[in-house]
Amino acid sequence: MSELINNRETQIAGQSKRQEMLKEIIKELHQGKSVDEVKARFAEAVGDVTVEEISAMEHSLMEEEGIPVSEVQRLCSVHTAIFKGSIEEIHRSSKPEEQPGHPVHTFKLENREIERLVNFKLQLHTDRYRKEASPEITLKLLEDLSLLLDLDKHYSRKENLLFPYLEKYGIFGPTKVMWGVDDGIRLMIKETKAMLSANREEPVNVQIVESLERIISEVNEMIFKEENILLPMALEKLTEDEWVKIARESDQIGFCLTAPDQEWKPERAAEPGEAEGETAGTRDGFVRFETGILSVEQLEAVMNHLPVDLTFIDENDVVRYFSHGKERIFARTKAVIGRTVQNCHPPQSVHVVNELLADFKAGRKDAEDFWIPVKDKFVYIRYFAVRSESGQYLGTLEFTQNIAPIRALEGQKRILS
Repeated sequence: MSELINNRETQIAGQSKRQEMLKEIIKELHQGKSVDEVKARFAEAVGDVTVEEISAMEHSLMEEEGIPVSEVQRLCSVHTAIFKGSIEEIHRSSKPEEQPGHPVHTFKLENREIERLVNFKLQLHTDRYRKEASPEITLKLLEDLSLLLDLDKHYSRKENLLFPYLEKYGIFGPTKVMWGVDDGIRLMIKETKAMLSANREEPVNVQIVESLERIISEVNEMIFKEENILLPMALEKLTEDEWVKIARESDQIGFCLTAPDQEWKPERAAEPGEAEGETAGTRDGFVRFETGILSVEQLEAVMNHLPVDLTFIDENDVVRYFSHGKERIFARTKAVIGRTVQNCHPPQSVHVVNELLADFKAGRKDAEDFWIPVKDKFVYIRYFAVRSESGQYLGTLEFTQNIAPIRALEGQKRILS
């Protein structure tokens, strides 16, 4: 035990000595010495420096040595040339979630932009509309709401990337409730836009004013819930590797009003292929079908080149696979793998999913089709019960395709383009 104490005392003494050296070097720079004059001495005296030591040194310079904050900030551009790494790395927070590119940092970065949009622009234009409606102010409100619809990406990343991991830790209630509120906000924005578009030349519409105020209130309330309940809970539960996966897949869904300006590089994280559920070497194998043999690489390429989106859930309603083509119609991320299909849908539509699956499992149906317009697409969604040769239910295949180009076909084509 005495040896441990002595080692600890030696370590503390060494850190104190290093900090004194750092202070002396910075003071020399402050007094006018060039970077080249102190660089060699710095490398020889202290070698590698941790973020904590640099932060402690700068605090000491300001608090104990009396060097103004503005002067220390000016010195940053000088001592960066000596310290290994960029200014961002030197001042990198020891908390991963405060580092640019970390999913939590990105969620909060987006929230600040959302706050600026709803609490300044949208609120200002709402107040003006309340006093006197005009085509000009109506157009401003329509522009604000169109911008605000970008929060669909923020909510979608939360629902399709963050929620699945929380559910792995047994957290279901808060995610389902929040998803329902998210959908309510999305719907309010769309409905208010429709009302504004239909009342461009009309006097002040009290229902529109109330809807705008409710949007502002609900969006702010959601930001509070995210930053005071959801994100702290996620930080407590999720591992670094899980945050890495979320960060890597975030750009597949997109970002809201802003985007991280750099990639988050944690000090310790799993390399691609090392994460849970990903094993090396399997791509060298072959899959033998009754009608042929394909390598895993060939099979995956074939599935991803189909002009449709495929998703398969097993007999226990767990998502096991989805194709990953260049232009997916609906967002899918690897986080859904291993997640029950019920938790991949908004709460208000889960009863439809359950009814369909019950019909498939009971043998009452073998297929079900839906079709919906989505922006410039006409989406055809088909569900097929997958059964073994003996008729045993193995799962459900979802087949999604944009058939707008097919519906537009006329006449015939018999030659190459």
